[in-house]
Amino acid sequence: MAKTAKPLPALEWLQPRLRISRAVSLLSFLGLGALVVVWNLWFANIPGKLLWVILGAQLLPLLILAPGLILGHARAHAWACFVVNLYFIQGVLAAFDPSKATYGWLLTGLSFSLFCAALMFTRWRFQYERKLAGEN
Repeated sequence: MAKTAKPLPALEWLQPRLRISRAVSLLSFLGLGALVVVWNLWFANIPGKLLWVILGAQLLPLLILAPGLILGHARAHAWACFVVNLYFIQGVLAAFDPSKATYGWLLTGLSFSLFCAALMFTRWRFQYERKLAGEN
């Protein structure tokens, strides 16, 4: 027995969800970058040149994704779902250290928020494009 394809949602249903998921993903992305910068510059006790190496290593994946996320490309949002797992793991590990618990929970929450919003944006964006192309 052949499976019948599930119909795509209407464009009117997809448009507000695209706007909201993109806004949440951008806010989470910017919050994640700001949290990493603020934590490393003001709260982490890292000496001199090592500070800039660590900050650069932590910001490089976000900087690579930034143009695609800002422009609203679905593939960049899909890649963000993979990359943000690094920050989620770092946040969970930091949450177990009492001196970094707040940072850890904030990092975990922002990365989880970015993951969910970027995942839903990717799904709905591809559905939107398929619907615009005339697929039912």
